[in-house]
Amino acid sequence: MGACLGVCSLLSCASCLCGTAPCLLCGCCPSTKNSTITRLTFSIFLLLGTLVACIMIIPGVQDGLKKLPWFCTTSSSIAGNVDCDILVGHQAVYRMCFAMAAFFFLFVIIMICVRSSRDPRAYIQNGFWFFKFLILVGITVGAFFIPHGVFTTVWFYFGLVGGFLFLLVQLILIIDLAHSWSQSWLLRAEDGNTKCWYGALLVCTLLLYAGSITAIVFLYIYYTKPDGCVHNKVFISLNLIFCILVSIVSILPKVQDAQPHSGLLQASAITLYTFFVTWSAMANVPDKSCNPTLLAIVNNGTSVSASTPVQWWDAPSIVGLVIFICCTIFISVRNSSNQQVNRMMLTEESAGDGGVHSTEDGVHKAYDNEEEGVCYNYSFFHFCLFLASLYIMMTLTNWYLPGSSDLSLASPWSAVWVKISSSWVGLLLYLWTLVAPLILKDRDFN
Repeated sequence: MGACLGVCSLLSCASCLCGTAPCLLCGCCPSTKNSTITRLTFSIFLLLGTLVACIMIIPGVQDGLKKLPWFCTTSSSIAGNVDCDILVGHQAVYRMCFAMAAFFFLFVIIMICVRSSRDPRAYIQNGFWFFKFLILVGITVGAFFIPHGVFTTVWFYFGLVGGFLFLLVQLILIIDLAHSWSQSWLLRAEDGNTKCWYGALLVCTLLLYAGSITAIVFLYIYYTKPDGCVHNKVFISLNLIFCILVSIVSILPKVQDAQPHSGLLQASAITLYTFFVTWSAMANVPDKSCNPTLLAIVNNGTSVSASTPVQWWDAPSIVGLVIFICCTIFISVRNSSNQQVNRMMLTEESAGDGGVHSTEDGVHKAYDNEEEGVCYNYSFFHFCLFLASLYIMMTLTNWYLPGSSDLSLASPWSAVWVKISSSWVGLLLYLWTLVAPLILKDRDFN
């Protein structure tokens, strides 16, 4: 009897791993939309790959990787100027993230123009998870046999572009989250207990702006000097001016009439994120006198030696990793009613009947909510994960340019400009979400 139950359980798991996405869920889980389960599972693949990439730069793991001859031919240096003990971890991260990027880009190509779950390719998107995992593992193993040479240098420039685009994706998701947050609390305020919800909105807005002001003061004190660091002063001042402008625009009467749920909560969230990106950019400035580490700040500004290797786990990178994880999860479960953000993210307002879906014995299951049309663009979703793979690669390698003569493995100026320009483009995108209904009056933004 036990053997029969074991075989049935195995067959059930096999149907879930090899079949379509509406596989059985555990009894304690609620019935869930097919589209949400699929996005969440792909995001788990990305997060697992990120975890493996983090493990690759642990010193003990690097010692094992140095035994691979195409990673590190000597124990002293490559090209005579870079410590091989550090570079071998960078090489491993590049290959792991290349494998993830190749995996998601494969699905970008396969899922072009899928309109509904009745398309045969939707079965590939929503199922066959075991085989997808095998494909990812196979690509990863193959990536580690790529010989050392121009690979990391070429892939670095792919990472620059991908990192720039993913920073914009993150900002769009934060815009979406802030819009949804504000709209939800304003609707609750209209339903009752008005003072409580308006008070909560006010407190959260003030806290976000207080965080931004604290960040600005922190940046001016530690990342500028009276007689130098002109570029840092310009970056902070420009972003301060731009954030004040978008905050003013968000509460203009015409903008409020066109978008009643728009306000300072969204602007405060965007402002805080903008100054995080500014901080992250200045943390990549090659000039160490204008770029103190957190340890140096704690030690009253004592700078580290120029020969001290830069590690990825500095404060901006850790905060960036946390934001990356949150945005990855959010892009999997997001259900937005903001039409402008949905157009930018190529998604639609969630479909589905909202009923309870379970089998006769009461077991919950994922149900197909895309028979009439997909809730998100499959290819664009995988493209976002492709960009996320490149962004995490750049973060874990501190945006270091392979082959650089810098013994400290500091990032180049190109990394600084990528992040600063992404903050400017992001603010422009947010400004567009505010003024688009006023400019394109013939379009419905309700």
